[in-house]
Amino acid sequence: MWVRSVSVILNYKALDEVPLQRDPYDYLVVREAIEPGTMKELIRDYPKIDIPANYPPQKLNYGPRFADLLKELDSDRFQQLVASKFGVDLGEANKTITVRTLSERSDGNIHTDHWSKIITLLIYFNPVWEHESGRFRVLRSSTDIDDYAAEIPPLAGTLLAFRRCDHSYHGYRRFEGERRMLQMSWVRPNRFAWYAQQLARLGTHTAKRVSWLFQ
Repeated sequence: MWVRSVSVILNYKALDEVPLQRDPYDYLVVREAIEPGTMKELIRDYPKIDIPANYPPQKLNYGPRFADLLKELDSDRFQQLVASKFGVDLGEANKTITVRTLSERSDGNIHTDHWSKIITLLIYFNPVWEHESGRFRVLRSSTDIDDYAAEIPPLAGTLLAFRRCDHSYHGYRRFEGERRMLQMSWVRPNRFAWYAQQLARLGTHTAKRVSWLFQ
């Protein structure tokens, strides 16, 4: 039986060599996290999403190279690399992946991520980014979107990851339009933490819908 060979998509050398930043919390940014020549294929095979929401991959249709990326992100090799970079044990953690294309005006609010998360990782799929808004900011406080340690445009091939803590504030200036991204999280290994995260996510979506009713 013929089996399609799968080439490596992630640039493990760049991932391994990137330094871990510790100010104001632990994070890293890899500008060329995708192997050269592969990004065009990933953009081609990226799922078509026309509603501003996060979707798990099993709810989407996408091409073979994007499927290869999902498989590689779910691999032991990649998890061990992330665990080593941050000095954490992810062996028992639950993994979640969502994909989003459209950003709303209500997105980008300053937050730390849910307490159930250990590591959050983002990969972007936008060939160009000329907007001043929509750029991920590593923030120093919960109140000032302009008080940031780093600003990362959501350009194709950029990967960023951070360790969730009580001051892992981040966000971006409001942007409405196409902002392609994949989010992967390692969640604490207990059922209560997973359900708490889902309830928080549901609460966020509900709050957004209610706020729009009064605008």
